[in-house]
Amino acid sequence: MRPAGGALDHDVVVIGAGLAGAATAWQAAGRGLDVLVLEQFGPDHDRGSSHGSARIVRRAYADALYTQLTGRAFELWREAELAAGATLLNHLGALDFGPDRRVDQIVANLSGAGVAHEVLSPTEATHRWPGMVFDTPVVHHAEAGTVDAETAVTTFLDLARGHGAQVRFDQPVTDVSVAGNHDSATVRLGDQEIRTRAVVITAGAWLPDLTRGMVLDPVLPELSITQEQTFHFPRADPSQHPWPSTIHAAEGFEIYHLSGGRDGGAGLDRKVAEHHHGRPTSATGRDGLIDPAGTERVQAYVRRWLPGLDPEPANASTCLYTTTPTQNFLVDRIGPVVLCSACSGHGAKFAPLIGEWMTALLTGTGRVPERFALAAHGPGARRSWSL
Repeated sequence: MRPAGGALDHDVVVIGAGLAGAATAWQAAGRGLDVLVLEQFGPDHDRGSSHGSARIVRRAYADALYTQLTGRAFELWREAELAAGATLLNHLGALDFGPDRRVDQIVANLSGAGVAHEVLSPTEATHRWPGMVFDTPVVHHAEAGTVDAETAVTTFLDLARGHGAQVRFDQPVTDVSVAGNHDSATVRLGDQEIRTRAVVITAGAWLPDLTRGMVLDPVLPELSITQEQTFHFPRADPSQHPWPSTIHAAEGFEIYHLSGGRDGGAGLDRKVAEHHHGRPTSATGRDGLIDPAGTERVQAYVRRWLPGLDPEPANASTCLYTTTPTQNFLVDRIGPVVLCSACSGHGAKFAPLIGEWMTALLTGTGRVPERFALAAHGPGARRSWSL
């Protein structure tokens, strides 16, 4: 699909090799497009939102659209695993509970999507998962667990290379411009220019900087960039089977915790964090400092709700959240530019589906749900119950 006469360097340039960008490269290259991936940092870096060995994957959402979409996402995860001969998902199941978790709606959505699940009383749940405390009915479903994000990025990129894609690390993009007739774009890296039929920007917190000079109609919504922090707590009995991934929401807090994978060490320490409780920062302003008040809040939570853990964290780290005003994804095409902000604290599980959507926009072979279009992020847009 290279233009006649070689007028352009590539069919597609993907800026940002996180989960969304790497998955897009895999999908696009697999459909015969000539793809170049540009990543400003080195392989396996921790500067963005796609590092680490453990992110939650699940079917449970209080928003029916997302429950439906997880079905296709899981199909694509399996497709990637089969293609690469790799294991990316750890099927440990998932739990949702708490007075603000909208368990009844989650149950209705799982039922509507045909996802097997069960509802347990607090006493039944405590008996099944000793070391955890529950205060409301608990919904459990097995089609859930964790994904190794770092390995997933590497796998997607390897699959993309297998289809002919090029991947270049340590290549910071300085500017993206659109041709006057909107049929191509130019990507600049210092004094180098790369002309492409289309450019995909999956740069997370760097998205606003890369689009600042573009004329976007509608305009890009203001993205919230925060530095979030996570903790790994040792399990009191590492010989026990890891607990399911868990989301607990009550007045004043929303906590998620999951098996820590490689980052949790040999004992699979439990990864525990507050959702959307970080402090504002910027793509380049993250300082990596752990907030003592946040540490105290999470430790207090562990003492109260997770007595099966040592309340002293083994380690702590930070990451970036890039969130749209609605917490819905942003996936759209404007001329030769395809934009993606699929984070909002819950994008990892959808990575291969995001890649499929982005490729559909590139090839004109499919549609993205209207809720994720640029126009759907304006004033008065519907907020998602995202996590």
